[in-house]
Amino acid sequence: MAGDGFAVDRWLAARDWSAFPFQQEAWQAIAEGRSGMLHATTGAGKTYAVWLGMLEALLRTHPPGRAAEPLRAIWLTPMRALAADTAKALSAPLRDLAPSWTLGLRTGDTPAAERARQDRRMPTVLVTTPESLTLMLTRERSRDELTGVEYVVVDEWHELIGSKRGVQAQLALARLRRFNGRLVTWGLSATMGNLEEAMHVLCGPDETPAPKLVRGKIDKTLVIDTLIPPDPGKYSWAGHLGARMQQPVVEEIEKSGTTLVFTNVRSQAEIWYQLLLEARPEWAGHIALHHGSLDKATREWVENGLKEGTLRAVVATSSLDLGVDFLPVERVLQVGSAKGIARMMQRAGRSGHAPGRPSRLTLVPTNTLELIDGAAARHAIRQGIIERRDAPRKPLDVLVQHIVTLALGGGFHEDALYEEVKGAWSYRELTRAEFDWAMAFCERGGESLTAYPEYRRIVRDDGGLWRVADPGIARRHRLGIGTIVSDAAMQVKWLTGGKLGTIEEGFIARLRKGDCFFFAGRLLEFVRVQEMAAYVRKATKKKGTVPTWQGAKMAFTSEMSEAILEMLQVAAEGEYDEPELKAARAMLQTQARLSKIPTPTTLLVETYKSREGQHLYIYPFAGRNVHLGLASLMAWRLAKLSPNTFSLSINDYGFELIGAAPFDVEPVASQAIFGTDGLMQDVLDSLNSSELAQRRFREIARVSGLISTGYPGQPKSARQLQASSALFYEVFRKYDKGNLLLTQADNEVLSQELEISRLAETLRSMQRKTVDFAPLRHPSPMSLPLMVERFRETLTTEQLSQRLDRILKDMERDTGG
Repeated sequence: MAGDGFAVDRWLAARDWSAFPFQQEAWQAIAEGRSGMLHATTGAGKTYAVWLGMLEALLRTHPPGRAAEPLRAIWLTPMRALAADTAKALSAPLRDLAPSWTLGLRTGDTPAAERARQDRRMPTVLVTTPESLTLMLTRERSRDELTGVEYVVVDEWHELIGSKRGVQAQLALARLRRFNGRLVTWGLSATMGNLEEAMHVLCGPDETPAPKLVRGKIDKTLVIDTLIPPDPGKYSWAGHLGARMQQPVVEEIEKSGTTLVFTNVRSQAEIWYQLLLEARPEWAGHIALHHGSLDKATREWVENGLKEGTLRAVVATSSLDLGVDFLPVERVLQVGSAKGIARMMQRAGRSGHAPGRPSRLTLVPTNTLELIDGAAARHAIRQGIIERRDAPRKPLDVLVQHIVTLALGGGFHEDALYEEVKGAWSYRELTRAEFDWAMAFCERGGESLTAYPEYRRIVRDDGGLWRVADPGIARRHRLGIGTIVSDAAMQVKWLTGGKLGTIEEGFIARLRKGDCFFFAGRLLEFVRVQEMAAYVRKATKKKGTVPTWQGAKMAFTSEMSEAILEMLQVAAEGEYDEPELKAARAMLQTQARLSKIPTPTTLLVETYKSREGQHLYIYPFAGRNVHLGLASLMAWRLAKLSPNTFSLSINDYGFELIGAAPFDVEPVASQAIFGTDGLMQDVLDSLNSSELAQRRFREIARVSGLISTGYPGQPKSARQLQASSALFYEVFRKYDKGNLLLTQADNEVLSQELEISRLAETLRSMQRKTVDFAPLRHPSPMSLPLMVERFRETLTTEQLSQRLDRILKDMERDTGG
């Protein structure tokens, strides 16, 4: 487009801006009517690369007049916080080139008055979320309102593709393509390994003309380094170095500009915010806390402070991972391993968020092993290694929800809908039998709920269209739309009025009046629960607990695990050139002296005897999810050979088995126990698989609309939701064994919680490797963290400290230091 005198070129020239080659490539593809995906580093200019091309095409086919154009473009964002920034970026050229055209936001935070205005007349450009777009599809006039949509952009596609929210977006796009066969769809992504496949997931399996993959090739300096602890030591365990890094982190913040301090979980963010204030009380009001459980007004205040550069530092979780544009941010500190290469790159990109500015992430290790993680991630990034993101395979709970959505939104003919749904990547292999089952489930609740009118959600009208006839069912469905499922949360409110945020109901249920806890950066005293809200006041005590949230612990990705083993190979060969390896040298040399150092070609197996029993340590480096399945599987197989009772402990590096009675380790040393024959059944038998499946079914029941979370102002408690889903689970197990939602629950346990395909590949890898067998006289630096994981379940902090002191003194005395 450049140089041809188009409106967008003139707009750029007026600002003395020039387009990058990748932006021009995207504009050309859009001008040709092609869908596609743009992959570029954070801050490279992806938004304008797609938006200006679409705006130019719209200006050509719809010359601006006095009246606003109807809805022509939809911009999907995974985060409500991202929507406002996106709207601001899109509005600048729109305001100058088509002043009569309008732009609007539609998210869960949009005021009712604004939604009502949009209902009367949609804006020309709409920035929204997958959930809000799906809600629009429930409107009776959805076809009339959305047929004119010509362009859809899905921002941060790498964040959506692997989740049911991504599937929800796929189904919505399939419906929009049905309305307009010439719909052009583009995805924006900064960090993804399987780009071609991700593009086809977005654009559909049969998109014509063929979609275009554009790679933004901009030289952007990415710096990954590590804040080296003053004395990492020979032994370490989870959290061992955490508080010791307080002063180094404070010093880094003092000598930097605006800094983001990322943690992996919300409880850790609360702790680090307090650590910073403890070290620098004068920073109160100049540093802030940001995570998804805080009240919206608090989050917005923090985000504005970052944009304006008025905050010295913000402690945050993944709530600030995505592409909100914080230009003043100079440094990113990552507390603890980021667990994945893509996540580390994504967080690094929060700094230097503009073309030409370097991005820098500094790892703050919380134990000595995490030093190696930093060096490993840096080397993997240099080699271009990055994780792939796979879309879920035909989740029927999302399909059931979608069927009711479209029945509300003007109705459908089932044959046409089957073909439409197969146009979504995740359902491209959906059989007609599976689709018919989903239809029957929506029509009458399957085989076991036919007697209950509330589960007859869709009916066929005289014209052959499937519709929702019951207004109560329609209301409940609209309130329950979405695939984000979390434990029931309670509002946390001041006694004097005002909201602080939400905490999971399970944590609040354990509190007694007068108990103190840290939340939203404050020490609060619990007063009472009233109408699903926890009322608090400012605490006068000095100590309190920190809330925990479910699903908190992330696991290593395969790529991260392999990168760490490669780095350990370097250490095993006696090379300690990397600064992180130099810092970890004492620990690694102690590991080599007492045991062996794991490498990509060896499988380290350690044995140890103590008063607790016989210990077996295996280090596959496959991440905690896989290790949970592996530990249970190994214990079950060993117990089949010789009856025994085992205790388990896991982390991202390996797992520990403790036998109450002595057991033969020869099946491990010979690798005979690592076979994959009958793996699926062995895994299910080795775990309480029905309990795991029932927990997973609770989420499926909510997404599919079997159970409702309640009405505004009348939410259901976690106990009510659990009881309802458990009842359905048992009824289906007894009276509807062919219910495909039960099958989905089993499959999700295997594929997501236990990562069965990765578990199988790990077993095959363990068979290929040479077993390094190491009997221990004392715990090794790699086995001690697994011991500590187990000790924490039964010992107080003081008891744990005493136990560790005794173990370390015994080792030092016996080995001569």
